[in-house]
Amino acid sequence: MSASNAPSAFPRKRASGIKYFDFIDKRPKLDGLIIVEGTDAILAQRALDAIVERALPAEMRALNLDVIAGPETEHLGRAVADASTAMPFLAERRVIIVRNCHQLRAQPRRDVWDAAQSLPAGNTLVLEDLFAPNKKTKPEPFGPLAGRSALRIDTTLGSDVRERFVRETLARLGATAEPRALVELAASEADLGAIQNDLEKLALAGKPITYAMLEAESLAVDDPKAWHYAQALVEGRPAEALAIAFELFANDPRGAAVPLAGALATEMSLLWELARPGGGAAIEPRHRWRVGKLQSVARRIGAARARRGFEAAVRGFEAVVTGRIDDPRAMIELLTADIAAHVTAPRKVQS
Repeated sequence: MSASNAPSAFPRKRASGIKYFDFIDKRPKLDGLIIVEGTDAILAQRALDAIVERALPAEMRALNLDVIAGPETEHLGRAVADASTAMPFLAERRVIIVRNCHQLRAQPRRDVWDAAQSLPAGNTLVLEDLFAPNKKTKPEPFGPLAGRSALRIDTTLGSDVRERFVRETLARLGATAEPRALVELAASEADLGAIQNDLEKLALAGKPITYAMLEAESLAVDDPKAWHYAQALVEGRPAEALAIAFELFANDPRGAAVPLAGALATEMSLLWELARPGGGAAIEPRHRWRVGKLQSVARRIGAARARRGFEAAVRGFEAVVTGRIDDPRAMIELLTADIAAHVTAPRKVQS
């Protein structure tokens, strides 16, 4: 089945909008124009992922899916028009996604909207336009402009959305939280990225997340992958740690070194404190949830090696923060190798 060359002009009337989780649960038909609107980038990404998964089988995506980076694309209107009017290849439809339309200036927005008017029946055009559904602005957001002629997926946050997001994130992590912590997260004004980051870090403790743990964390927005890197390294898994670090560098070549070195310095400071006689008393309350995981490592490596690791991590952190190095990735590789060889490696047994 292939798309007709006749423009659809969005004749079919639909509900004016659908909340993100209603979209996930009710699975509306995916054809014609779809507007992903609202204010949350994480839910927007998940909505886009769900659209692709439902609209196209995996084996059909290479030849029938176009993802266009709105602000970075020259002659955007022409690119959207060409992709939208192309015929599907051995598939029921083509899916065209235009990202970050909310960042476009007025003329490119008009060009994209003009291209959308010529969408053939059978193809699906998705515009990510993260404005609040009722926001009054010029030029007009695509959601209100399309009205009931488009499927509009609203990613705006509310307490019910946060609560379900928290429960699903905990389930994905295999973690639990006490009721007060759930209520606090659902009622907070934090964005979902901050909530997800905190839950991922707190889940590392391997025990139920309490309100006290949540309060101590203060909804920090550090990337949890940096903490996973530090944890893997101090627990003697340098290859896994480097793989995580390289993933962060792939997304942020210049900025990834700071959270990586910072997380490692924090972990090594905890190890050094725990490895000293009577260690642990000076550890700040916000870090005490990590003690159970680190005590056995601290006993194994001892105070001298823990101190060496801490000092190396601090030197690396200072170097990237002050800009004294030209290649942050190489510094993290060297730091990882040094910690793996001289700090966390098993002690040699004397024969």
